[in-house]
Amino acid sequence: MNELKCKCSLVFFCRWSDSTCNFYIWRYITISKDVQHEINNEIRDREIRVIDEAGEMLGVMNTREAQALADEKNLDLVKVSPNANPPVCKILDYGKFRYEEIQRLKEAKKNQKAVVIKEIRMSVRVEEHDINVKIKNCIKFLEQGSRVKVAIRFRGREMAYTEQGKQVLLDFAERVSDLAVVEKAPKIEGRNMVMYLAPKKDK
Repeated sequence: MNELKCKCSLVFFCRWSDSTCNFYIWRYITISKDVQHEINNEIRDREIRVIDEAGEMLGVMNTREAQALADEKNLDLVKVSPNANPPVCKILDYGKFRYEEIQRLKEAKKNQKAVVIKEIRMSVRVEEHDINVKIKNCIKFLEQGSRVKVAIRFRGREMAYTEQGKQVLLDFAERVSDLAVVEKAPKIEGRNMVMYLAPKKDK
């Protein structure tokens, strides 16, 4: 009989629009039906470790003996840890177990969430007019609940002005401080200096 398995993954991709780059981190759940639980007479091991329906450990016993216990209670014997030595089996209602497992996976899938990271790029010699436009965009992104990556690209000899670039980023953060907190302080990444802002949480 097939049982579902949940696998969590992250997907990263970006989308460009004008002077900003939107980064998306999508957390999603993959449900697979290729996992099987051996139940009842499908279990071929001679000895198994048994847990009863109340979660109490009954110890190692002959598989036929364990199956007889399950039959007496009108329940199933299900192998839940096939790689253990000896394998671990549990006495339970397999139909109910399978239903509850599917419901948990559906709920996890329902809670999947996309986290959007907007990117704003500037130069170390950014003009006041340009920085005002970028601050306006940043405020819009923060109000939408997005995180914002603010980056300065150093070209050629501009690498000598990293301290100036750091100050530009810190001043930028100060000007949006009513809406944002600095999630990651300015840091050099190759020829870029980046800073991450996150929306302030409502108290």
